[in-house]
Amino acid sequence: MFTGLIREIATVKSFAGSTLTIKSSYKSKLGDSIAINGACLTVVKVLPDGFSVELSPESQKHLAMENYKNQVHIEPAMMMGDKFEGHVVQGHIDAIGTIKEIKNNGNSFDVFISVEKKSIPFIVPKGSITVDGVSLTVNDVNADSFRLTIIPHTMKETLFKNYRKGSKVNIETDMFARYVSHIISHQKASLTWDEVDSITAQY
Repeated sequence: MFTGLIREIATVKSFAGSTLTIKSSYKSKLGDSIAINGACLTVVKVLPDGFSVELSPESQKHLAMENYKNQVHIEPAMMMGDKFEGHVVQGHIDAIGTIKEIKNNGNSFDVFISVEKKSIPFIVPKGSITVDGVSLTVNDVNADSFRLTIIPHTMKETLFKNYRKGSKVNIETDMFARYVSHIISHQKASLTWDEVDSITAQY
């Protein structure tokens, strides 16, 4: 499990076949889970200046691979007793989004991202979303896109500063929205609001 708070912007040393090698100050161990641009991957080799992970063909098919060059966001998995910040992130990428527009408001940036319509039900206004591993709050949701507001600190300290119109990004939607939707879709009869509240309370 992760929180969506980026611990380091690391450098990609190489990407050959299915092996992605990262130069990082983070000292990993063999078998560690590390979110790279939001995708949970496993350390298969430890190096003096970083580590290597493996991306299966299935992973590569569902990730914005254009962002696994140059620099990447990394976040090690949470350990028992760690301070919980951000939001609950699984490191499971649900969709690839496309940056539609970045609007500079002076003291903040509005970022508009389009996604496939099938992902929209799991993107909740004022709810949480992860974009390339960064925990963010959704402001508005439209038929095929959503809007985020990024503060200058986040823009400066993450790879958002490099994104432009047309950039692809990994999206992890709200875990609780996905779970509730799955449960409801497999119910034989319609649920009452009390039953929906009961399901939500379980998570």
